[in-house]
Amino acid sequence: MAVWLPVQCPHCHSTEVVKNGKSAEGKQRYRCQNADCPHRTFTLDPVYPGRTRQVKQQIVEMTLNGSGIRDIARVLHVSTATVIQELKKNPTTAKRQSESIKLASSRAS
Repeated sequence: MAVWLPVQCPHCHSTEVVKNGKSAEGKQRYRCQNADCPHRTFTLDPVYPGRTRQVKQQIVEMTLNGSGIRDIARVLHVSTATVIQELKKNPTTAKRQSESIKLASSRAS
C-alpha cells in the first residue's frame, strides 16, 4: 500500500513541486515550479543540521543569551563558520549584542 504525502516548498509553501533527481547523499531532490520562489530546488531532510530553520533560530537565541561562537558551534554540532555566517545575515542580533556589551561595561565602570 502506498502512502502519498503532499510535498510543499519550504521557501514559498507552494505545492507545485516535482521530483528533480537525487542529491550526492542519495536523498530525493525536489524542484519548485512556482516562478516567484526564491529557491528552485530543495530536499525535505537536509543532511547538515546548520541548514534547518530551528538551528538558525537557536544560533540567534544563544548569541543573545551571551554564548560564544565556539560554544554555540559545539552545542549545536555545526561549524563556527556556519554560526558566523548566520550572525552576519542577521544584523539586528549583532547590534543587540554590541549594545548589551556596552551596557554591561558601563555598569562595571
